[in-house]
Amino acid sequence: MPEIRGAVELPARREDIELRTEDGLTLVGELALPLEHEPVATLVTLHPLPTAGGFMDSHIIRKAAARLPALADLAVLRFNTRGTSSPRGTSEGVFGDGVAEAADVAAAMALVEERSLPHPWLLGWSFGTELVLKHGRRFPVDGAILLSPPLRRATDDDLRAWAGDPRPLVALVPEFDDYLRPAEAAERFSLIPHLRQIDVEDGKHLWVGEKQTSRVLDEIVGIVNPAATPLPTRWPDADS
Repeated sequence: MPEIRGAVELPARREDIELRTEDGLTLVGELALPLEHEPVATLVTLHPLPTAGGFMDSHIIRKAAARLPALADLAVLRFNTRGTSSPRGTSEGVFGDGVAEAADVAAAMALVEERSLPHPWLLGWSFGTELVLKHGRRFPVDGAILLSPPLRRATDDDLRAWAGDPRPLVALVPEFDDYLRPAEAAERFSLIPHLRQIDVEDGKHLWVGEKQTSRVLDEIVGIVNPAATPLPTRWPDADS
């Protein structure tokens, strides 16, 4: 069987969606679901910084949508935050520096409720982790996963607010991150005693390469649907 790697897209039900924010903007995105049955859990993904090239097709998020409905029975919702463009299209509005994007997260969670998507988890990467930490607590999610958290916009008060929240919070911190490395992350995250920090040896902020991609996706699934790990590395008729 062919190896799963690169841009391979495994079978799924894929639907272009639009999100409507409370301040009147239309955001573009995609919902990917398992092909033949209902998902066991849902990833609501929040992409890296759009002013530095982040968007709904940033590779870890794109590969999660391409692989995890088939490999782990997960629904994956991805979308462009306000003012962000991708091949799917451009979301209305302008970049809000992590503040106005609270309404974007709310619009995504409204779709989760409308579609009765099960067991939602917030999955933020880089800038997306700031949105999780600043705004995620208000929503009915099972927990949250932070990939490469820079902790630039999220304040100590934002972190302390999570300390009283019993829901799981897991941070994957690359050994060679450009912004926040494991030792500093452990110090900052000490404000959230129940947060689980996973230090990823040889990891980098952008998780480039199949080895790092596979590690990140395995960790995500191990948190959200552990029965599906370890993820298969091969799939019939996989085409990249």
